Amino acid sequence: MDKNYMKAKLSTLSEAPGSYQMKDKNGEIIYVGKAKNLHNRVNQYFVGAHDFKTTKMVSQIEDFDFIVTNSEKEALVLEINLIKKYRPKYNIMFIDDTSYPYIKITKEDFPRLLIARDTKKDRKAKYFGPFPDASAARDTQKLLQSIYPFRRCTKMHNKVCLYYHMGQCLGPCEYEIDKHVYQDMSDKVSRFLNGDTKEIEKELTSKMKEASEALEFEKANEYKQILESIHRVIDKQMIELDQKGNKDAFIYYADRGYLAIQGFLVRRGTILNKEFRLKALYGDAEEEFISFLLQYYDTHPKASELVLPQEVDISSLEEVLDTHIIQPQKGYRKKLLDMCYENAKKQLDQKFSIIEQQDEKTEEAIRKLEELASHPMRRVELFDNSHTGGVFTVASCVVYEDGYPSKKDYRLYRLHTTNSDVDSMKEVLYRRYFRLLKEEERFPDGIIVDGGLIQINAAKEILDLLGITSIKIMGLVKDDHHNTNALMDTDGSLLPIDKDSSLFFLLTRMQDEVHRVAISYHRKLRAKAQTKSILDEIEGVGPKRKKKLLKEFKNFTNLKAASIEEMSQVVPIEIAKKVYDALHNGQ
Repeated sequence: MDKNYMKAKLSTLSEAPGSYQMKDKNGEIIYVGKAKNLHNRVNQYFVGAHDFKTTKMVSQIEDFDFIVTNSEKEALVLEINLIKKYRPKYNIMFIDDTSYPYIKITKEDFPRLLIARDTKKDRKAKYFGPFPDASAARDTQKLLQSIYPFRRCTKMHNKVCLYYHMGQCLGPCEYEIDKHVYQDMSDKVSRFLNGDTKEIEKELTSKMKEASEALEFEKANEYKQILESIHRVIDKQMIELDQKGNKDAFIYYADRGYLAIQGFLVRRGTILNKEFRLKALYGDAEEEFISFLLQYYDTHPKASELVLPQEVDISSLEEVLDTHIIQPQKGYRKKLLDMCYENAKKQLDQKFSIIEQQDEKTEEAIRKLEELASHPMRRVELFDNSHTGGVFTVASCVVYEDGYPSKKDYRLYRLHTTNSDVDSMKEVLYRRYFRLLKEEERFPDGIIVDGGLIQINAAKEILDLLGITSIKIMGLVKDDHHNTNALMDTDGSLLPIDKDSSLFFLLTRMQDEVHRVAISYHRKLRAKAQTKSILDEIEGVGPKRKKKLLKEFKNFTNLKAASIEEMSQVVPIEIAKKVYDALHNGQ
């Protein structure tokens, strides 16, 4: 960092609101923030004492950019957009790949009752949830479908299917059904999913009595089982509170460089689900909390009200989220926040010591690796190949930054099937680093290959060919029991590793991860080919239906595990039966 340049740039910063972007020596954005006053906020990073984590981030800042906005609201929106675009390493990314299931009632003339995870795809539909897990959502869906004959098929044909004959569909594809019948069913299901089960229970109890009086005991027993299922489904989800509507309550607790966020999702007076996040804290706790809320509601539907603690500045947040925010001082909502706070504090206290130990051990492992390599090793790339008898040859590249996986930088490669393992290594290294050269992307500090001197020389040959001299090459060496016990330098010298050391466990995690990624990709290609060959032989499954099935179920394993009912939501019931039979009977 040029201190004179940085001092001059800091002194000329505007006092207007805006967003700032911290950059490292490679020009990569490592942190994005927003400020009411850019001059005051950015200068705070370079004066006074900070905790270890913030000091570590500041030590890597070589420059910064900023964008002035007209208001704090605009700065807030810009900050979130830049975080989503650049995914900076020191910003807290709260949203992962996991999404909770919802039950969806489609907005169609003859609606369907589906399980969905992306609540933004169909804005006209009604969504209910989130449910704690897929099984809870699926149990609820099956229960409601057993009571109400919603349409099952994705695309209506001109003939009724098996569900009609089973009494589980009214058959709008062939018969004229009044749309108000479906509207009435949708309204009843909406009330049920909002927690009002009295109407359905009353209706089923009446039918059970009628069947019993008519000596139709089997039918009466079916109604009794459905009533018991309703109680099981409701009991599976619920902690009773009051009956004051839908609300989300969130609070944060910061301590010793970490931020814990706890939320309770309340639907019709019941805690339906909870959210918890625990992340290392690099900026201001309140700012990161607001960032979480914006990221969270970018992928989740909003409740009718959002309950937040009094100390949070909601002036811009309420406008950006476009939702009603309450900051209670007493009463039920205050008790709900207090419960959130106690949970956040308890979970942070439980997990903090473990995380702190992991961080310390990881930093110790990196220092030891750099000592052995006599070279910086903050960013490391590892490669692994996978194939079955030379078929579906693939390679994976995983990237570790400061001892932690940087999954956004992972890469997968399909390779020539006739290559030896050494030639495969050469091919993937050439493709990886030729592209980084061409696109002027960031190079790693080091490469760790799985093998001895042969693999090291293969890597060296490719880097020499490309004229790259800044990357340190090392190899993982195994003992007679196929366990890693040393690193090898480019001259063939062995660098022993203590098996009780933090470095040994870090290298083991790295090795397991690169192997897992390669194997997963290899299996995915094999399953795809297997699925393709089977589906191609089934009468009635053309390119369009095959594409629909693979899009819905993702892979052969999921498709094979699906029931006829689940498949029939994608293709007609008769085709679903053929696919199921082919997959399970080997036809």
